[in-house]
Amino acid sequence: MNFETVSQKIDARKTLDFGGIINSSIALFKEVWLQGFIVVLLNFLCFIPLIVLFYIPLIIMGVTDPELVKSEDPPAILIIASALLMPLLMVGAMYVALTLTAGFYRICKHKDLKIVGTESYFYFFNTAYRGKILKLSFYSIGLSIVGLLACGIGLFYFIVPFALFPVFLAFDKELTALEIVKSSFALGNKHWFVIFGLLFVMGLLAELGVFLCFVGLLFTAMLSKIPAYYVYKKGVGFPADSDETSNITTDF
Repeated sequence: MNFETVSQKIDARKTLDFGGIINSSIALFKEVWLQGFIVVLLNFLCFIPLIVLFYIPLIIMGVTDPELVKSEDPPAILIIASALLMPLLMVGAMYVALTLTAGFYRICKHKDLKIVGTESYFYFFNTAYRGKILKLSFYSIGLSIVGLLACGIGLFYFIVPFALFPVFLAFDKELTALEIVKSSFALGNKHWFVIFGLLFVMGLLAELGVFLCFVGLLFTAMLSKIPAYYVYKKGVGFPADSDETSNITTDF
């Protein structure tokens, strides 16, 4: 769907059913908990090279001059290198998170609508989406900085539209990165309190994994992501002419 169609659908849809989305999210989680666990592990595995990259200057310095590492005042070159690498680390982490989460939502759609297909966790890593996701990563980081500058209040408000970025990325390939941001804010602003409540409640439920020796959190973490799928499904709807949904009615 193009941006105009998406905007019209957002305007036309009614209020979201809080209880219905909670129940649907829990029911779907029972089918995708293993896939969610795999996505969490893939995130960790992809973050490891980024963390290693950040510590490369310190490692090199420790090998060349161990005394500098022991010093209480880090050398200026280390501070400069860290300052230069931090933005790259943030963009890389955001890129990985958006891409894998979008792949998870695609799997959720297949399970929810009983679509037969492969579970491609790396579906959105292909070159067709690379530039869009990179721009979306920059937008996310830029808006986060703006939110922090607003005494953190802006960041609190941005929680809702941020949660919708990957779901629009997953299901509206015609949208540009900027249009994804605009659509997420449009849908988020219309149902902000409902969506925030969904994220809060499902986030608390996801935290129950902590009681299973913390390892259980790896299995329940993605539960907090599922409400965004149903917010999109009921707040926008899948395009009727989609290859995957041509025989499925998505009007609620």
